[in-house]
Amino acid sequence: MQPYKKPEAIKRMNELASSRKPFLFIIDYKQQCSLIEEVSRIDSACCRYDFNGVKNVEASTESYPGRIDWNFAPMPLADYRQAFEIVKRNILAGNSYLANLTCKVPVSTNLTLEDVFRHSKALYKLWLKDKLVCFSPEIFVRIENGEIKSFPMKGTIDATLPDAEKQLMDDPKEAAEHATIVDLIRNDLSMVAERVSVARYRYCDRLETNKGPIFQTSSEICGTLPDDYPSRIGEIIFRLLPAGSITGAPKPKTMAIIEEAEDYERGFYTGIMGYCDGRTLDSAVMIRFIEKDGERLYYKAGGGITSKSDLQSEYNEMIQKIYVPIY
Repeated sequence: MQPYKKPEAIKRMNELASSRKPFLFIIDYKQQCSLIEEVSRIDSACCRYDFNGVKNVEASTESYPGRIDWNFAPMPLADYRQAFEIVKRNILAGNSYLANLTCKVPVSTNLTLEDVFRHSKALYKLWLKDKLVCFSPEIFVRIENGEIKSFPMKGTIDATLPDAEKQLMDDPKEAAEHATIVDLIRNDLSMVAERVSVARYRYCDRLETNKGPIFQTSSEICGTLPDDYPSRIGEIIFRLLPAGSITGAPKPKTMAIIEEAEDYERGFYTGIMGYCDGRTLDSAVMIRFIEKDGERLYYKAGGGITSKSDLQSEYNEMIQKIYVPIY
């Protein structure tokens, strides 16, 4: 797939959407590298995708035929503490209200990247040969009939805990984090759309994983795009980046805090991936992500930090997210 820098990526997306040529786009967290290609030109030997049923592969195998070996070595709590304290100190100083802190965790498994793509149960899946696999449950934006919708996802809990859903919905830290991100996304959509409103607030979804079920909370935010939106699709998407749910608020300052706290480059992790045919667009935030670096595999995961965050709880939540949705 052809890589583009930001100005060229915007132009290319505008051109393809205007001419109604279906295309795939994959944009990294810092918007320094965008892979954009017409779907008719994508080689499935190198790139496979299944975005909410739009795909270039046959239906996935229903279950993995065998035992899954899954081991990982998260950074020691003491190392996580250093990054956590950088974020928490900035929040308490008023520099941020919410910051998404992430980590790069070595994993060992008998699954290949292709196995994970093939057998994962996820709304959005992407495989780039010898590079990465992403199996994301989180919608970034959807565009259809001139309406744009976003579904920010914030708040996770082990679904096997007693009264797990009630615990999640009643948790003041999770409630505050979700409210902050909904406000941020509403403001983001207001930059590109009119009549922006929250259609559904803080509903709960159950996700199955190889480590057991989890609950996650989301909201639905909608707005109306201008009539000429197909010719400006690249500008609209890049105006909304990076995704608020994986940065924080206020976005520019929080990104600087993240840069200070994290000791690795996110790359395509927490970027976005999607499909557009010129009138409709569907896209996902690239979370739940495994990357190949040399001969090793790394899982990138994290969570939102607020003034109410507890070190141990946030560390545990990061570990809880290191899973594959294969069961």
